[in-house]
Amino acid sequence: MASLEERLDIAERMIKMPSFRQNKGLGNEVGYYVFDYPAEKELIVRERIEYMKAKNLKSTDGFELIVFDLYNIIIDILEQEGFMEQCFRFEKKKGMERIVKSVGNLLQINDDTSLIVQYIQERTPQDAVVLLTGIGKCYPLLRSHKVLNNLHQAIDRVPVVMFFPGKYDGQELILFSEIKDDNYYRAFKLVD
Repeated sequence: MASLEERLDIAERMIKMPSFRQNKGLGNEVGYYVFDYPAEKELIVRERIEYMKAKNLKSTDGFELIVFDLYNIIIDILEQEGFMEQCFRFEKKKGMERIVKSVGNLLQINDDTSLIVQYIQERTPQDAVVLLTGIGKCYPLLRSHKVLNNLHQAIDRVPVVMFFPGKYDGQELILFSEIKDDNYYRAFKLVD
């Protein structure tokens, strides 16, 4: 089995291939991919993504690498709506389960009009590859399969790679070795 660094090297080479950016996965599906890795290696993955982003040049690579940290998107939206302080107070009074539901409702996570999907859609140019990060930081506010399912319906012009701190077997996303974030079946494993 390849090391994480070797798998990241392979992923970087794949992303640069014009055939990858044609946005067709296996069976001509829209190109949605999952790169899974051990959660304890999060900092290594973050560093590598920043390195890839820094060296990407649309003029020479032919595409723009766009990185979205889902946690940062949630925080941005909550701040824009003026709900951060309310969330802190609400969590103290009602608990985490209730705040998850309230934030989910605000972000319209279960809807086609998801604010997270709109945020990504509005900031994704043509000729791009989208990298989604921050999945572990979002839990339990946001489940990765919800984002992918909603994005799949809204963005089909560019490939999307979700960096997932856990295991993905092609059917189920397993976060922190025990929490299943299932129900997503349209993503391909980027690198074995």
